[in-house]
Parts: sequence; C-alpha cells; structure tokens
Amino acid sequence: MRLRTKKTWSQHELAVKLRLESDSEQGILTFERRRLLIHAAKTALAATLCWWLALRFGLHDGYWGSISAIIVMQSNVGATVTASRDRLLGTLIGALFGFSFSLLAVPPWNYVLAVILAIVVSGLLGMRDSARLACVTITIIMLVPSSASRWGLALDRVGEVLLGIVMALAVTTLILPDRARLWLRDGLAQEFLVLGAFFEEILTGFRGAPSQNLPELREKLQALLRSNNQLLDAARNEPSGPGWREGLSLLSQFGRSLYNALLALELAVKDSHEDRFAQKLEPILTHLADDIHSGFNFIAGCIHRWRFSKPADGINLEQDIADLEARMDAVRHTGIDFSQAEIMRAYALQLHLKQIARILRATRTETSRAVGQGSKEIEPA
Repeated sequence: MRLRTKKTWSQHELAVKLRLESDSEQGILTFERRRLLIHAAKTALAATLCWWLALRFGLHDGYWGSISAIIVMQSNVGATVTASRDRLLGTLIGALFGFSFSLLAVPPWNYVLAVILAIVVSGLLGMRDSARLACVTITIIMLVPSSASRWGLALDRVGEVLLGIVMALAVTTLILPDRARLWLRDGLAQEFLVLGAFFEEILTGFRGAPSQNLPELREKLQALLRSNNQLLDAARNEPSGPGWREGLSLLSQFGRSLYNALLALELAVKDSHEDRFAQKLEPILTHLADDIHSGFNFIAGCIHRWRFSKPADGINLEQDIADLEARMDAVRHTGIDFSQAEIMRAYALQLHLKQIARILRATRTETSRAVGQGSKEIEPA
C-alpha cells in the first residue's frame, strides 16, 4: 500500500536535498506552527465536546471526560490510540480495586493496599503506564467525599473517561488526522541521509585528518533513531492497509544495523590516514565508497517516494564488491613490504565496506517485497 499524504515541511526539505523539487519561501506560518495550531484546536474541540455532552446527559463531574480527552490527545493518531488504551485500562483497574477495597478493611489500610496491588497487578500484566492512572482512579473513588455510592462513583468515573477517550479518538481520526506512520516514513528517509553523511565523514578520516563533524553527526543519528523508534511504536497502533507495517519495521531494523556497521567501520579506520597498503586498492576502493554513499541517498529517496522497485542507474554494489575482492587478491603478494597493522586495517576496511553495501542492498530488496512492489533482485539495495 502506498502511503498518501500532503507533503510535510520536513518532507519538503528532504525533497529539496534530494533535488526532487525546488525550494520556496514558506512565510511566517511554517508547517510546524500550523501543526501546533491544528493540534491545539483539535484538543480544545474534543474537550469542549466532552463537556457539552456531559451537561446534556446530566453526568456527574463531567469535567473528567474533558480532562481525559486533553490527556490522551497526542500529536498523531497512533500515539493517541496508545494513550487512550493505557488510560482506559488504568481506569478500569482503578475502578475495580477502588470499589472492592472500599468494602474491605478500614481506612487508611484499604487505600494503601488498593494502591499497592493496583501497581503490582498493572506491572505483572505488562501495563506499567496504566499503573499511575489506576492509582488516580482509586484515590478519587476512595478519598474524594461524595454522597453517591462507591459503586456509582466507580461507574461514573469509567463512563466519563470512556467519553473523553471516544471524543479524542473521533476528533484525531476524523479531523485533519496526523498519522504516525507518515512521520516515521519521513524520519526514516532523513535517517538514511544522515547515515550517508556519517559514512562520508568516517572515510574523510581514513583519507586524511580525522573529521571534526563525527561527534555531531553521531548525536544526530542517535536522536533520529530514538525518535523513529517511538514513532514506530505509535504507528503499530494505527489502522492501515497491508504492507506498510512490515516495510517501516524493516527499514527501522536495517537503519539500526547500518548504524552499528558504521560504528564498526569507524573503529576499523582509526589511525589509518597514513596507511600506504590501502592505497593499492585504489581507485576501486573509492568507487565502492562513492556508490555506497549514493546508495544511502538513493534509498532515502525511495523511502520519501515510497517506491522501491525502480533500479538505481549507475550503482551496482555487488559488482563493486567483486572488483574489490579481485583487487585484494591481486595486491596480496605485496603485503610483505608493509606492517601487519596496515594490512589488518585494509582487510577490516574491505570487510566492513562489503557488509555495509550488502545491508544497503538487502534494505531495498527486502522492503520492496514487504510492501508488495515486486520480489526481483534489484540493485543496489
């Protein structure tokens, strides 16, 4: 399934970097500001609808529905679904324990036991995020003075929270929906661009003086990996057609694998800028490195367009690898003239470049199969 959406601000910036379109002035109201205003308006609408419905149907303490809508309304649909699930489960657990323990023992021990057991049960059920909400519900049911029965208070609490959740989900899904999977697709495209830049800076240190941009790029990559991992968790809770979940999950996994491979490459070429044995692998070594860097940008473009079946003109990583292996065989007999450390670094460089090239190739072919765009062998990825 192809993901369709209007182009986001960062997608526009990505398209400019990939030379897919020309840059243009965005004005004062940038995309991020528009997105913030839309999110604020949607949150206010969901909270107001809850308050209006509570008044119309005579619900007690109907403001809890508005509070729930505000709490669960997130910046995208998937995150809202996750927050809604956690809040509903926490409220149900809290209502059950709050009512049950209000009939047992005497204050304050019944309240203490209810809070302890709610946290323990939530943790054992794998719902740690719901534990705090369960304790809040227990506190309201057991400690807030009310003329209503504890059972009635528990039912009211569940009903009000459910109303807030339903309104938040309805508004976030039906009114200008912001899909986590689209942000993830955008983030993964940017991630591969930065991976390519990180690769280029590592080889800059191999060819000459160590690059000064490596720490900054490493931090940026780590931030992108964390952000995309959070978006992937949210995207898994969004309804959609077949193929998108598998494709985005694969891209996320391959991105982490490439990052680890680049860290290993960085260690392999450390203190190698004066090595002379590796120079015997030129120009084939540089050609493979250039194709790998182009491959990172090419895959970023594939992710941006969500099309993986079109071959990359002028890039053939498998042939590059075969040429490099042949060159290594041709110069092996000259190794006696160089130090063992130089030879080991050259072999390590060759092995890591081959690994990165093959991961890139697998990224493209496996993702193409996952999203249903063909299963034939495609170069370079």
